[in-house]
Amino acid sequence: MGCAMTTAWRPRPVIVASMGLHAAALVAAASVPQAWPWALAGIVANHAYLTFLTMSPDSQLLGRSLRRLPPARARGHIALTFDDGPDPEVTPRILDALDRHGARATFFCIGAKAQRHPELVREIAARGHAIGNHTMRHCSWFTLLGLGGQRREWREAGDVLHQLGVESDLARTPLGLRSPLSDLVLHQLGLRHVGWSRRGFDTRCGDAAVVLDRIARGLREGDIILLHDAGAERDAQGEPVCLAVLEALLLLLAARGLTSVRLDG
Repeated sequence: MGCAMTTAWRPRPVIVASMGLHAAALVAAASVPQAWPWALAGIVANHAYLTFLTMSPDSQLLGRSLRRLPPARARGHIALTFDDGPDPEVTPRILDALDRHGARATFFCIGAKAQRHPELVREIAARGHAIGNHTMRHCSWFTLLGLGGQRREWREAGDVLHQLGVESDLARTPLGLRSPLSDLVLHQLGLRHVGWSRRGFDTRCGDAAVVLDRIARGLREGDIILLHDAGAERDAQGEPVCLAVLEALLLLLAARGLTSVRLDG
């Protein structure tokens, strides 16, 4: 778990504008009663826009998110990240593949799974990889939680990781989605949200060639790549597709002179 920030939180401009719009709508409706339909329409439109942003993991408008390696670390490097584990079937095989190629990665672990498989969390760390907080339960309705609910998800997962010897300020929301409240909660807990710049949708597609092509097309140094060590789709042989994708991707990276590094380095 990161250390709570001592600096004041500065909301993103879109959040400030939304707060101002709500205040103006209330004032308009109170002072000019016949204007209430327009005030209501403005609030509804604003909420629709915020909902769109909530469903857009690439957006920086609701909060800051690391989507690429900082320039000082990007030269010759990319960052492999794995979500939704640890998984007793897949995570050890991913660790073996990374070892064979001398690659380092970052694993965003779900607190409840880390609690069930503490030995895997310790093995991830022992093999030289970074670990991040992926909330306690990975709720699909995470963005609907209020301040208390989101804070509880991060804190409970952080406590589990802390008990296993992991201290990290890296965090990733379920599906990478954030609500207008998420940036404040992350700031209060001293967590850095991490997104991605490349993904292959390995939880939806069981064809390794297709998944790899989505990642490799336009791949360049500094990219943060999203894969999964739990919940990946199965290929025609019944294997988690992430395994074949990772093996081919590591060979591709070597051919291009790129190395995968930890996000906390």
